[in-house]
Amino acid sequence: MTALGFGAPLVLWALLLLPVLWWLMRSTPPRPRDITFAPTRLLMTLAKREETPSRTPWWLMALRLTLAALVIIALAQPVLRPEAAPAAGDGPALILVDNTFGSAADWTERTDVAGRLIDEAEAANRAIILAGTADAAAPLNRRSPGEARDLLRSLEPQPWHAARAAFARRLTEVEAGSAAWLSDGLGSADDGDFWAALDGATDGPVRLFLPQSGEVIGITDVAPSADGMRVTLTADADPGSLPRTIRAVDSKGFVLAEGTASFSPGQTSAVADLALPTELRNDAMRVTVAGERNAAAVRLLDERFRRRTVGLIAGTSLEQEQPLLSPLHYLRAALGPSADLREPTARDLPTAISELIDAGTSVIVLADVGTLLPGTQDALAGWINAGGVLLRFAGPRTSDGTDDLFPVPLRSGARTLGGTLSWSDPQPLTDFSGNGPFRGLAVPNDVTVTRQLLAEPSIALTERTWATLADGTPFVTGRNVGAGWIVFFHVTADTSWSTLPLSGTFVEMLRSVVELSTAGPESASEDGPTLPPYRVLDGSGRLIAPGPNVQPVSGEVTPGPRTPPGLYGADGAFRAVNLLEEGQTLASLNPDAFAGATVSRYTTEGPTELKGPLMTLAAALFVLDALAILLLMGSFRRRIVASIAVAMLALVAAPRADAQTPGEVNVDFAMRASLQTRLAYVSTGNADVDRISEAGLVGLSQALTARTAVEPAEPMAVNIETDELAFFPLIYWPVTPGSARPSDAAIARVDAYMKNGGTILFDTRDQSGSFSGQSASPSTMALRRILDGLDIPPLEPVPEDHVLTKTFYLLDGFPGRWTGSPLWVEASTVSPSQDHPARAGDGVSPIIITANDLAGAWAVNAQGGFLLPTSPADPYQREMAYRAGVNIAIYTMTGNYKADQVHIPALLERLGQ
Repeated sequence: MTALGFGAPLVLWALLLLPVLWWLMRSTPPRPRDITFAPTRLLMTLAKREETPSRTPWWLMALRLTLAALVIIALAQPVLRPEAAPAAGDGPALILVDNTFGSAADWTERTDVAGRLIDEAEAANRAIILAGTADAAAPLNRRSPGEARDLLRSLEPQPWHAARAAFARRLTEVEAGSAAWLSDGLGSADDGDFWAALDGATDGPVRLFLPQSGEVIGITDVAPSADGMRVTLTADADPGSLPRTIRAVDSKGFVLAEGTASFSPGQTSAVADLALPTELRNDAMRVTVAGERNAAAVRLLDERFRRRTVGLIAGTSLEQEQPLLSPLHYLRAALGPSADLREPTARDLPTAISELIDAGTSVIVLADVGTLLPGTQDALAGWINAGGVLLRFAGPRTSDGTDDLFPVPLRSGARTLGGTLSWSDPQPLTDFSGNGPFRGLAVPNDVTVTRQLLAEPSIALTERTWATLADGTPFVTGRNVGAGWIVFFHVTADTSWSTLPLSGTFVEMLRSVVELSTAGPESASEDGPTLPPYRVLDGSGRLIAPGPNVQPVSGEVTPGPRTPPGLYGADGAFRAVNLLEEGQTLASLNPDAFAGATVSRYTTEGPTELKGPLMTLAAALFVLDALAILLLMGSFRRRIVASIAVAMLALVAAPRADAQTPGEVNVDFAMRASLQTRLAYVSTGNADVDRISEAGLVGLSQALTARTAVEPAEPMAVNIETDELAFFPLIYWPVTPGSARPSDAAIARVDAYMKNGGTILFDTRDQSGSFSGQSASPSTMALRRILDGLDIPPLEPVPEDHVLTKTFYLLDGFPGRWTGSPLWVEASTVSPSQDHPARAGDGVSPIIITANDLAGAWAVNAQGGFLLPTSPADPYQREMAYRAGVNIAIYTMTGNYKADQVHIPALLERLGQ
């Protein structure tokens, strides 16, 4: 409820005089009568009678009483949303502001409240102690009001929680006359100690400001799912049933997928499922909650989130005959839920491996594949050095011979454990090495090994052993090669040599190996590598450059001033540090726990004095009262009053004649341009040139309607300086010798139009074939002035095999009124070292230049006749000009799909035709 206060409340007693005023105004003397002076007649008609006063109309009485009441209320100085009474006390005013992520959404409201608290202290001539609780070491010094305002302006929301425990210890040394806590509304385990210290630091009252509960929403987890990702949300209180939009965004800011999450009544958690294919899911860099401005509503993703692609190849020939007993069956069951599996279509091993490498596979699993060909070994070695993981399993083929792509040298033949001819019993697993990816996994007690491949003893064997059997022999070995790994299980991937594929530990071990595909060689270390800050989040959830105080991270990280949430590492290889941990929840601050505090809510506006508006309204009623008196005086005056009233209503109802803001979209222009497909031409200010341009595009539009499926509406003129260009696929720009260079702002708009898919056809109309050198024509020189500052690509005359030559008609030239000048388009090849200039979508050239006066050849009058002759006067040349125009228009609207015609011979050959 909005509060209302009065600066002079005693004036309101005057409202009791309104009944007296009503009694005084309830009647008026009779209106005087107009009598023509005639002495004789006057004497005859005089009669002695008593006159009684007539009653005042009720509506006039109500008007005057309302006027009097408004004046009385205005003199009482009413104030909307009045300030609370200044806090009592003689000592410094202590103001603590929670400048955390929870305050980011309405930070302006909090600074406004803090500013008013500073004004109160200044009015009472008190010092101020101001600090932001996000910084545990923030000084608690006395400041003047000016210094406090400077400090308040420097405070910003930070992407971590408030350091209330640290402030609870430091507040024991503070003495203040009053205190105010501008909280972020989020509760923590340290609230009790913080409140006790804050209450004990002041002799006066304590004011607590709270936001509305349920205003802070964060993301606690993003997990891959079978068809995308699952996002878990948390809120500090029930945020209501309004669905929240969840977005997955890539590194360039493009939205990859959207989903919705709805909080059930009384619940503070929700789940959203985003459908996303693996290729796009692996491009996602962050997940955000639309409309939420805080660091908790952003979840950064790194390589640990990526769903790897695993290629499976088995060497056994029994795979197809007994699929449920094959090694790939167990591998599919173990890796399917956490990775995308690929099996090559090629039958031969070298081609199959090449197929997986070319497909960008993260992990390649070779189940019982023995010796590889030298060329295949080289290809795999290069792939492993680039970060791939080669996972191999033993088997009959492996026991007969190996190659160099194993972690350790192996002995020939397999060792049999148990059986009538063996002295050894089947061995269990006993240990996972601390320097391997299996550290932390529980050693299974249900796994036994009946057969294995033994490793040759070496100095590096102990370092490369990740799992061992009870007799100390290696069970899993691994070796780092460049940025990748080679991992070998000394048993088969099926149950013929061990019971490991039947154990849940098999799933966890395979997942740990798959994660090595991007974890790098440092993953084997306990704390991980030391990563420098790359990008960090601010309190509002935006990625910004790290400040000088941000430190590198290693191992477990707690978000704080030195290690804020963000990305650590380098571009393309970073680690994400998020504000909320998996499963963490947000809680609202409970105001009932702070006994003795004056609790207030943040307001969006400060106090508003109503005296001025009320006096203005009273003046308007006074004018209406005067008009009412004139109305009661007679018909002549009634006409005067009616005229005045009509004039006043006209002034009030007159529309505002605001000048158009530069860059403002003309709604009528936008509606005409967007509702139908239209061609456009640049208005040059030359009436003759603009008339030919319009008539030419009319003729071309008619030709498109008659010959193609395109039915463009009447062309439109555009002003380069003010009109929006994005509505048109093609803009015709006639260049005259006197054409002036547009402004820099217009040049920037033209450049943006060209870079975002638009095409401009420049026509110098002077039959010039050269656009360089000192011999250029005046129109060409004007074209150079126009293009100065535009980021145009390299140009070339249209090649014979260019898409423009076969978009609709097969052409070998592009004549207009004139012929002979080439048509210039974007060059098809660009040097790799050169910065990429403006390129339109679908390979369409953003700029086309001619000198053949195309619009002059297309121009028609209202009767369909041609306005200008061609030179020479050849009907075939005009027909070819129309065909050139049709090709140019279709080319700009459809792109380079016609370029696929170059593949027709190969396609026909493949079809056997």
